[in-house]
Amino acid sequence: MTDTPLTWNPESHATSSVLPKGATDCHCHVFGPTARFPFTDTNSYKPADAPKEALFALHDRMGIERCVIVQSAVHGYDNSVVVDAMQARPGRYLGVALAPPDMGDAALDTLAAQGFRGVRFNYMSHLAPGASDDELQALAPRLRDRGMHVQVHMEAGLIETLSPVLSNLPVTVIVDHIGRVDASEGMAQPPFQALLRLLDHPNLWCKVSGCERASRQDPPYSDSVPFARAVVERFGDRVVWGTDWPHPNYRTDPPDDGDLFDLLPHIAPDTAALKALMVDNPTRLYRFEES
Repeated sequence: MTDTPLTWNPESHATSSVLPKGATDCHCHVFGPTARFPFTDTNSYKPADAPKEALFALHDRMGIERCVIVQSAVHGYDNSVVVDAMQARPGRYLGVALAPPDMGDAALDTLAAQGFRGVRFNYMSHLAPGASDDELQALAPRLRDRGMHVQVHMEAGLIETLSPVLSNLPVTVIVDHIGRVDASEGMAQPPFQALLRLLDHPNLWCKVSGCERASRQDPPYSDSVPFARAVVERFGDRVVWGTDWPHPNYRTDPPDDGDLFDLLPHIAPDTAALKALMVDNPTRLYRFEES
């Protein structure tokens, strides 16, 4: 993979944000090293390695103490790369798996025991299609019984379509990256209003990550901040945040992670809101031990 450009910026500046004790990155990935954890043959996206050591270095530099690593489609259903990272920082690093919706009970039990707190399904045109409505409805109680949740990564145009099934699942559902809205379309846009209506349901949570993806501007991505802040203000006890490191499929050169951390005081502008976003909500959702 040496000829493949990095998807992450190894020279990100240190953030000026002061993070609370127990600050948590609730959405990031690890890729490889491919010599040990090869990519799946079914995924055409082949990024450069982004190993756990590089992720740990970023977190240590920025003041992140805990983390939730989300399995990437580049590794398919083989979640061993995430297990390896979790085992390197036991208890402080947990995971969200990729798994087929008809996975057996024993396999789900294994994931739960390994530290996985949820299963992610993608509804994006560049990724394999996610679970059907019937599959989600069948899987949801099985996840709930194991203390796990459903995580959904969907294109903004699908929020309205998927809302009926997601809002009625008997399990917690997490929406990734502010629903992948386009900030240039304004806050009155139908997808964002559909997201707010969806989040009115008490089983729904939202990751206010991905401001750099929602933005159509250069850093500091100011056009996307009002969307994240509106979700935090309205649903402050059901929001979490993440870096999305190492920024797979990003549209341009990798973002500076320091810029993303610098947005936090604008997304959660008071001490209580920031602590809820970065510490209290992750502790409750992912069942981290109280620090």
